[in-house]
Amino acid sequence: MDAVRDAVMSVRELEAFLVREFPQAFGPGKPHHVVSVGRKIATVRLDADDSHLRPGGTISGPAMMTLADVAVYVALLGQIGPVGLAVTTNLSINFLRKPMPGPLFADARLIKLGKRLAVGDVGLRGPGSDDLVAHCVATYSIPDRPAA
Repeated sequence: MDAVRDAVMSVRELEAFLVREFPQAFGPGKPHHVVSVGRKIATVRLDADDSHLRPGGTISGPAMMTLADVAVYVALLGQIGPVGLAVTTNLSINFLRKPMPGPLFADARLIKLGKRLAVGDVGLRGPGSDDLVAHCVATYSIPDRPAA
């Protein structure tokens, strides 16, 4: 029986936490936005601007890796609450096709959520498309938390 519960943080709560903890990426005029969060899933949007592009008019690999990493983090926080020191321990990404400039979405799902580690996979796609531009797998280390 899966003991994972529905999301413990709403989109609004996640955005407020991320604005406070990561103001370089979240908040007014910033490129990342939590679109949705649910049971072991989350969607995050990157509003890619010129600073996210590489020569050839495509969204850069580092920008896509960041988006994928953030999406797994959001899915994880949606399950465990505001744990700022949950950190990435591994991230592997496959770039599948050239993304067009503009919004890019990361659909993350946790495929394992344990006491100390979480593993998620992420599909990156353009707006209105199911065709993936990249696929990522990431592992997060979860710090000890006080007993409830």
